[in-house]
Amino acid sequence: VQLQASGGGLVQAGGSLRLSCAASGFTSDDYAIGWFRQAPGKEREAVAYIKINGGSTYYADPVKGRFTISSDNARNAVYLQMNGLRSEDAAVYYCAARLSRALDRVRVSTFWTRAIMWDYWGQGTLVTVSS
Repeated sequence: VQLQASGGGLVQAGGSLRLSCAASGFTSDDYAIGWFRQAPGKEREAVAYIKINGGSTYYADPVKGRFTISSDNARNAVYLQMNGLRSEDAAVYYCAARLSRALDRVRVSTFWTRAIMWDYWGQGTLVTVSS
């Protein structure tokens, strides 16, 4: 499995960016993609989640209403549309993949934010927000 994140860059506060995560190597569509971010000196934090087979999504509270995660299954791609960017959104953004387990059907909402629960990680893409 390989994940390739892209789309980061410099944007003014209030602006928008769309990040992409290209996924390859999966043998089925029974997996989820998550976006995480890590700012200098801070722990990695969850941003958004999407189940590829089914489309259910979750968002971390700081980004609700501003960020939207979506998938294009034909292209094996997941996107993170980020609007209304703030200085506190500046970070390296990573996409991660989790292969589905039976546990996910009833408990994923309780653990998707935990980085340790994800199986594969892509390299990061840097988002810089200028004020």
